[in-house]
Amino acid sequence: MKVAIYARVSTEEQHTDNQVSVLEKFAASQGWDVVKIYTEEASAWRAGHQKELKELLNRASYHEYDMVLVWSLDRLTRQGIGHIMQLVNTFKQYGCQVISQQESWTHQNDGMMVDLLYAITAWVAKFESERRSERIKAALARKKANGERIGRAPGAKDVQPRKRLGYLKRYDDRRKIASGKKMILSRLNKRK
Repeated sequence: MKVAIYARVSTEEQHTDNQVSVLEKFAASQGWDVVKIYTEEASAWRAGHQKELKELLNRASYHEYDMVLVWSLDRLTRQGIGHIMQLVNTFKQYGCQVISQQESWTHQNDGMMVDLLYAITAWVAKFESERRSERIKAALARKKANGERIGRAPGAKDVQPRKRLGYLKRYDDRRKIASGKKMILSRLNKRK
């Protein structure tokens, strides 16, 4: 069996290495041949950001794989029942089975039961994602109401230190100029 592995994480702080190593071991234990590994750091909610998934679908359409192996179905998408069923059915049309390492029932061939379990799993993943989003929005609203800063400090995520320092220097210079203007205006106003 020719297998493609698809691993996705949602944030830069997470790593696909954990998923890939477990999936490679799982494929080896089943005697499957891993042909290609697709890894992605992208939110499953943002449309158009899953380039590797699109490439995987494209390659599957040419029957390059017999199977797609994922850590969990929510690694494919969190956009709900419709989207996950669409993906699974598209892979099926290409002669490619989707196997989840975490959801062992995806290995079964009982069509109706597997379709039902796909739908339930997709619903749970979407529900969990929406709940997390609600908690984050509530925390941001609380911070805003308390007057706390929302977001990261200017330049905090700049990759190149040289540019980061330049940005912070420009920010600091502008602040000094602004405070200098205020001081001059206040002195001029005192003279009148």
